[in-house]
Amino acid sequence: MWYRFVQVFFHIIFKILFRFEIIGKENIPKNGPLIVASNHASLLDPPLVGTASTRKVCFMAKEELFVPVLGELYRSLGAFPVKRGASDRTAIKWALQLLKTGKVLGIFPEGTRSKTGKLGHAGSGTLGMAGKFRVPIIPTAIIGSNLKMQKSLWPKIKVVFGKPIYFPEDRAVDKELLQEMTDKMMQEIGQMLEIYR
Repeated sequence: MWYRFVQVFFHIIFKILFRFEIIGKENIPKNGPLIVASNHASLLDPPLVGTASTRKVCFMAKEELFVPVLGELYRSLGAFPVKRGASDRTAIKWALQLLKTGKVLGIFPEGTRSKTGKLGHAGSGTLGMAGKFRVPIIPTAIIGSNLKMQKSLWPKIKVVFGKPIYFPEDRAVDKELLQEMTDKMMQEIGQMLEIYR
């Protein structure tokens, strides 16, 4: 109930401030574990994706954001902290548990925000959690969230959900397949960024 209230609130605010547009909501499966993988250009990106999604999205977020009061707010909305620059086993276990119980995990494959607006690189390890349970991936493009790069006085932001990418059933999940899936995911995100820009 709380998540839905926040979602509606942000949707109204984003519509007023950014002419917010959502494309491809029908591509999000209604049930089952899922990874929503998006480009990352702004601190606005998590609430934008969370607002646009038809399902609750739980994001990994850098632990520095979990300060008193705000940290509790983030947790109440499904976010959980991760230590960047190191293998955070606690965060990984939490993410796997979310997927195991049929939840939606939100990730930013680039690992950090792009200051140029161009899509960065994602390593094959990005989809390791998805591969463990053969979880479908929704490539997602956020367009216009870096407000500094917009010339309009009334900026426009779009969130575009692509069609699910599924792991092939007839292949073992190894490093080669994870890299292929990662490349396909990033290619899809890149294409949507171009098409809907």
